[in-house]
Amino acid sequence: MYGIFCSVRFGESSVLYVSVVGSFLSLSCVPSSLLVVHFWAPWAPQCTQMNDVMAELAKEHPQVSFVKLEAEAVPEVSEKYEISSVPTFLFFKNSQKIDRLDGAHAPELTKKVQRHASSASFPPSANEHLKEDLNLRLKKLTHAAPCMLFMKGTPQEPRCGFSRQMVEILHKHNIQFSSFDIFSDEEVRQGLKTYSNWPTYPQLYVSGELIGGLDIIKELEASEELDTVCPKAPKLEERLKVLTNKASVMLFMKGNKQSLLFLFKTVFPVKMFSPFCSVEYETFDILEDEEVRQGLKAYSNWPTYPQLYVKGELVGGLDIVKELKENGELLPILRGEN
Repeated sequence: MYGIFCSVRFGESSVLYVSVVGSFLSLSCVPSSLLVVHFWAPWAPQCTQMNDVMAELAKEHPQVSFVKLEAEAVPEVSEKYEISSVPTFLFFKNSQKIDRLDGAHAPELTKKVQRHASSASFPPSANEHLKEDLNLRLKKLTHAAPCMLFMKGTPQEPRCGFSRQMVEILHKHNIQFSSFDIFSDEEVRQGLKTYSNWPTYPQLYVSGELIGGLDIIKELEASEELDTVCPKAPKLEERLKVLTNKASVMLFMKGNKQSLLFLFKTVFPVKMFSPFCSVEYETFDILEDEEVRQGLKAYSNWPTYPQLYVKGELVGGLDIVKELKENGELLPILRGEN
């Protein structure tokens, strides 16, 4: 008995609202088809926003099945797939879960749908090439920083006790590290276990080489070897100087470049964004690093965000940038002409 679901139409495509477990199971078993499931809650406004995004994606990708599943109405399914917050998106192909996205990240959802939709019908002979591509990607990720932590959640919001303990140890020893949330990419989450021959998370890498999980790190700490294995973090002032000079134009903001582009495309007039469109710039998400978030306020003597820097020098916040744009001075400053 597969139960009943209702279909909400959007143009020529549809997003299905599933209210019972049987319907979800029947949809996830459709062969050679990409299924995107949105675990949502009617009380969460961010879910409503992502439903709108999913409706637009359904128009662009009619070959992809999009489903809304109310997380609290199907607790057994939510528990099975570790749904701890909404919105959460799961990606299925040939009855197998292949990817995951936690949170209201429209640009990332769009990217994942495009990537998986384009690879929806690879012939069996392409499997080896896919495996090679994944291994290359994992190699790049493990070398993305001198010290890389693959964990559940982020250092600011760990999503399991082991990951939380690992972060606490690294911070205690003032170890500089970058992290990757394995919940954000199911392909990486499963593939790294094989790549490293290590079945659990968190996993810590130094110079691309696996050091181990939490137990190994605890042993290294107890033997006083951890400080010699992992790179130390620079002093905050030195780090802020490096960050503000990372690119000729640096924007410290809440969010990243992808969310900034999406925001300006959907909310603000494009003309307000035009000066940046002709200038190369980088962004830093202050929500990902509390030390930078608080430290930069003192470093720059500027109490709010966003903050715009050109060649390491503070230009100002939003009000200053607006004034410069209105006066026609912003673009020359961004180009380093003033």
